[in-house]
Amino acid sequence: MTNASTRVTAHHLSRNAYLYVRQSTLRQVVENGESTQRQYNLADRAVAHGWRQEQVITIDCDLGQSAAGTADRQGFQELVKEVGLGHAGIVLGLEVSRLARNSSDWHRLLEICALSSTLILDEDGVYDPSCFNDRLLLGLKGTMSEAELHVLRARLRGGILNKAKRGELCQKLPIGYVRDGSSKVVFDPDGEIRERVQHLFDTFARLGSAAATAKEFQRARLDFPARLNRRGGLVELVWNPLTAIRTLQILHNPIYSGAYVYGRYGERPGPTGTKRRVVLPRSEWLVTLPGSHPGYITWDEYLRNQETIRKNGLAYGVDRRTLTPREGPALLQGILLCGKCGQRMWVHYDGRKEGKVPIYECRSAHSQGASEVCQRMHGKAIDEAMGQLLLGELTPEAIELCLAVQEQVRERAGDDDRQLKLRVQRAEYEANLSRSRYLQVDPSNRLVADSLEADWNEKLRALRVAQEDRKQGASKSPRRIETEQRAELLGLPDGFAALWADPSTAHQTKKRLVRLLVDDVTLVRGEDILVQVRLKGGAERSFRLPVPLCAFELRRTPAEVVRLVDELLGSHTRLGVVAELRARGVRTGAGDEFTSESVQHLIQAYGLKPYRVRLVDQGMLSRAQAAARLGVSVSTAQDLHRSGQLTGIVADDKGTWMYDAGDVERLTEARSEAKNALKASIVRSRTSAAV
Repeated sequence: MTNASTRVTAHHLSRNAYLYVRQSTLRQVVENGESTQRQYNLADRAVAHGWRQEQVITIDCDLGQSAAGTADRQGFQELVKEVGLGHAGIVLGLEVSRLARNSSDWHRLLEICALSSTLILDEDGVYDPSCFNDRLLLGLKGTMSEAELHVLRARLRGGILNKAKRGELCQKLPIGYVRDGSSKVVFDPDGEIRERVQHLFDTFARLGSAAATAKEFQRARLDFPARLNRRGGLVELVWNPLTAIRTLQILHNPIYSGAYVYGRYGERPGPTGTKRRVVLPRSEWLVTLPGSHPGYITWDEYLRNQETIRKNGLAYGVDRRTLTPREGPALLQGILLCGKCGQRMWVHYDGRKEGKVPIYECRSAHSQGASEVCQRMHGKAIDEAMGQLLLGELTPEAIELCLAVQEQVRERAGDDDRQLKLRVQRAEYEANLSRSRYLQVDPSNRLVADSLEADWNEKLRALRVAQEDRKQGASKSPRRIETEQRAELLGLPDGFAALWADPSTAHQTKKRLVRLLVDDVTLVRGEDILVQVRLKGGAERSFRLPVPLCAFELRRTPAEVVRLVDELLGSHTRLGVVAELRARGVRTGAGDEFTSESVQHLIQAYGLKPYRVRLVDQGMLSRAQAAARLGVSVSTAQDLHRSGQLTGIVADDKGTWMYDAGDVERLTEARSEAKNALKASIVRSRTSAAV
C-alpha cells in the first residue's frame, strides 16, 4: 500500500467511484445496522480523495447475499463489468470480505482492476492492484477472508454435527409425528392420521409398488393427511388424494422406521456456480441412529422397501432386473434373459379376442441403434409350458427328498455346533487360566504383569471370536420340522395345483409363486424355442417348444380346406360352395363361417379358377356365343332356352347361363335341316301351282 495522494491521479478522478455494500444475510441487514452504515459512510472517503458526490455510485443490491460465490450476486457482477469497461476509477469496500470470500473471484477482480488501472479502497487505505506489493497484500487479505469463512462454517457445522450425533438436533417432522413437551419424537395423537400412515406402509408391503399403493388409496377413496404452515405460525391439517410421488416421499423417509438421520442431502456445484441439493446414498449419511423413537415400520422393513423401490425403478431402464410382479398376464415378467445377448427381456401385450397375449422381446440391440430387436416371440405357449413344469416339479416325492436333505443338513449343523461348543469351552478355560495367572503375579513386577495381561486380553479376544462363530452358526442352522409342518408341506402340491388352476387367482399371485421356485428363464429362438429354466437352489431344466405362429398364420385357412374349395368349384358357384361348406361344418382360419366374400378371397389368394372359368375351359358357350353359332339374336336364343330347345347350366351367382357347344351344334343342324325342308316345301308348292 502507498500514500493515497500519490496514487489518486486526475485519470482516476475522471472516472466514477463505485461503493459496494453487502451483508451476508437478511437478518444481518436488519440487526447489524451499524455495519451497514459504516459501509455507506465510505462514500465520504471517496469525496475526501477528490471525487465529486455525483461520481460516487453505490451498489447495494447484494444485501442479504453470501460472498462465497457470484452466481446470485447481480451487484458484484455489475461492479466487475463496470471495472472491465474502464468506467471505474476506484472500488470502495469496507473490507475484502465485503467484496468476495472466494479466492478465485477476488483474484479475478484484482486482475481486471490492474488491467483497467482501477484503485481499491478499504478501511485501511488505498491500493493499486497494478503494483506488485499492493497486489500481494490484497491477495493475502483475500486468502484470509476465505479462510475466515471456512473457520466460521466449520465451527458452526461442528456444533450442529455434534448435536446431531446425539440425536438432539431438532429437524422438521413428517406427517404422523409430533414433539411432546420434552421435545421427544412421538406418534401423532390424532388416531386417524396414525391409521392412515400405517395403512400406507401395509398396502405397500402387500402390493410392492408405490403407484399401485396410490391407486389403491384412490380406489378406496382414502385421502392422505398433510400439515401446511400458514401465516402467523398457524398450522393447518389438510387431506389430499394420495399420489405416487407423495407415496415415494413417505417410503424414502427413514424417520418412519424409528431412526434418527442427519445428512441425507448434500450440495453439489452446478455449471453456473450455484449449488444444487442432491440426495446422498445411505452410505454417505452423516448420522444414522436406528431405534431413536417409535416407528411405523422396523429398520429392516425400511431397507426392504428401499430395495423394492430400486428394483421397480429399473423397469424404466435398459437393464430390467427382478421387478415387482405387475397386473399383466405375462408369467415370466422380470425374470427373462435373452439367450443371444444375455440382457433382460421386455414385455408388452397384443390385444386379441382371447384377451391380452404377452409378447417377450429383447430390445438391447434396438436401444443401441440397431434397426431390429434381438428376438421376439409370443409368450402364451411359454407361460403354459412353465406352469406345467412347475406343477411337475412340485410333487410329494420331490418334497420328501427335500425334507430328507434338510434333515441331513440339520444333523451336520448339529455336529458343527458341537464342535463349536467344544471350541468355546476350551477358549473359556484358557481365558480363566490366563486370568488366574495374572491375579497371582506380584503387582510390583510390572514386566511380568504386563506380559500376563497381554496374554489374558488375547485369550479373551479368542473367546469372543469363538462365541461369535457359534452364534452365527446357530443362526444359519435349519430348524427342526415338526410333524404338523411336515404334513402341511406334503400337502402343498395339491394346494399349489388347485391355486394355479383356479381362474380367480390373480396374475400377481401366480408370478410370486413362480419367483418362489425360479431364479430366471433364458429363451433362444431358432427353428424352435429353447427354454432354459434355473430353479432355486441351482437345479436347471430345459425344454423346446415350436415357434408360435404369427397373427396372419393363425388366421390362415388350412391347406385341406383350400383343396376342398378347389374341388367344390368344379361343380358349384360361390354360393353353392358356401352352402356345401356350411353343411359340412367347415370354417375359415379365423374360426368364422364361410361367406361368398371369404370364398372369393381364397380364389384370389390361391389362384383358384371360378366355376364359370372352368366351364369355359370345358368348351361351354355363353348366350351371346350360342346365338352367334345359331345365327340368331340373343333374344331369340333366350326364347329357345325358355322353350326348352336350348338347355344350359347356371355358371355364377348372377344367373349367367352357359351352353354346351355340342348341343348348340345339334340345334344348329336341326334348325338348318328344318329350314332346308321348309324351302323345299315352298319350292314344290310353287312348282305345283305353276303346273
